Amino acid sequence: MYPTISDLLLDLFGLNFPLPIQTFGFFMAMSFAAAYWFTNQELLRKEQAGKLLVQHKLVTINKPIELTDYLLNMGIYALIGFKLLEMILDYNALVENPQVFILSSKGNWFGAIIGLAIGYFEKHREAQKLKGKTATQINQTIQAHEHMGNILGLAAIGGIFGAKLFHNLENIDELMANPIDSLFSFSGLTFYGGLIVAAVLILRYTTKNGIAWYHMVDAAAVGLMMAYGIGRVGCHLSGDGDWGIVNLAAKPEALGFLPDWFWAYQYPHNVINEGVNIPNCIGNHCYMLPNPVFPTPLYEALISIIVALILWMVRKQFKLAGQLFFTYLICNGLERFLIEKIRVNNAYHLLGHPVTQAEIISFSLIIAGIIGLWWVKNKSKTNKAYIL
Repeated sequence: MYPTISDLLLDLFGLNFPLPIQTFGFFMAMSFAAAYWFTNQELLRKEQAGKLLVQHKLVTINKPIELTDYLLNMGIYALIGFKLLEMILDYNALVENPQVFILSSKGNWFGAIIGLAIGYFEKHREAQKLKGKTATQINQTIQAHEHMGNILGLAAIGGIFGAKLFHNLENIDELMANPIDSLFSFSGLTFYGGLIVAAVLILRYTTKNGIAWYHMVDAAAVGLMMAYGIGRVGCHLSGDGDWGIVNLAAKPEALGFLPDWFWAYQYPHNVINEGVNIPNCIGNHCYMLPNPVFPTPLYEALISIIVALILWMVRKQFKLAGQLFFTYLICNGLERFLIEKIRVNNAYHLLGHPVTQAEIISFSLIIAGIIGLWWVKNKSKTNKAYIL
């Protein structure tokens, strides 16, 4: 496994260059980038087809720079300088544990002073350019895809918050035992929690800005599926604990053309240091599982990416708004519901039967998708806005 991108580069290319980038974090960033690209492309296509209305807003230009603008800019640059200079001076500590370093109070006050100065002069230069100009209100045209920067920000904030919230609800014992680490650690993220919270924030924002919900969810469907697949690549490569149950069965003959680790894997050098010591290993990640398990993140990555590509190729065949999204819900729900059967997870006891949080949510998504397809079909009979 490759806890950091440096480990991956060393194994693939023989490059021994320490970088403060964790593998899981890198692929999470790539998943957001993929979701952004696919969603933006779909919004552009819908704009060209005349399905999305143009929004007009009154905005003020040449607005004078106020004291609060100076203070906010100086504060932001001071914080950046405080951490950045310390990162440069104590690079080894940053590489060893970037998340602890970033979230700690460790920093350099000289860097903060430099940041303050940069923040001040940047705003001062902006103020000089505005001298002699009068604040004026103009009518600005805003296309749907121009909201993507704000949508991405809401997705990141809501996604991470929701993922942590649902993970902690699923692991109350861990939260009670170590609340600080449970709340602020970058590990332990539940995809569906992030999806639900981010969706609420984004739909509230886009509806307020004139983008019909059924067009927004359709535009995001493929990106969400692709993002999930890319995120699972990060889970697998880092060995973050999202693996399957113990698998001691012999590999089926039908899978003989595949490497053994595709069927059962012990996740050596996993990022969470789970399992037993690896003989003669030196370093921070010297553990592997005592028994091989199903590499479920790998399965999920392959299925999700393939499904995303299929949905992308056939997206123009859907004739009603909302159909693509509800199809995505069914595909995503089926994939996760089935994989839960061989995946390690904490279970609730519902009516005497063990059920995982992901099984409940994924089953709900399947039902929601089926109902949604039926509802859209009937809604389109009375509301032509749903017809593409």
